[in-house]
Amino acid sequence: MKKIYSLLVLMIFTAGIMSAQVKTSTSPVLAKGPVITFQSLVLDYGTIAHNADGNREFKFTNTGSEDLIIASCAGSCGCTVPECPKEVYGPGESGVVKVKYATDRVGQFTKNVTVNTNATNGTITLTIKGNVLPD
Repeated sequence: MKKIYSLLVLMIFTAGIMSAQVKTSTSPVLAKGPVITFQSLVLDYGTIAHNADGNREFKFTNTGSEDLIIASCAGSCGCTVPECPKEVYGPGESGVVKVKYATDRVGQFTKNVTVNTNATNGTITLTIKGNVLPD
């Protein structure tokens, strides 16, 4: 009788542990609708040489449950030129917004890129900053 009782307790204990493991799953829960999530909203060029390569990328992921569309990107001035992807990004898919800063301008800079999307978090403002050294 003790063996049966011990076996029954062990089975109940094991079932409890297994159900707790199922409930604490680490699978991501996607937000309702499209959501754009950037790895970083600020990109620091650091100190760079005059006329250095001004091309950089902001990486993003659609962390929502529906397709993400980037409608437009705009730089805050003519020295900051963004390039928006034209693709449609399904849930979990990633992409980049490319930005080119005109490094022929000497001195410190802080510029913005406005990204308009169909995401539930809407319009995102990205920032580039750095310092271009004189020749």
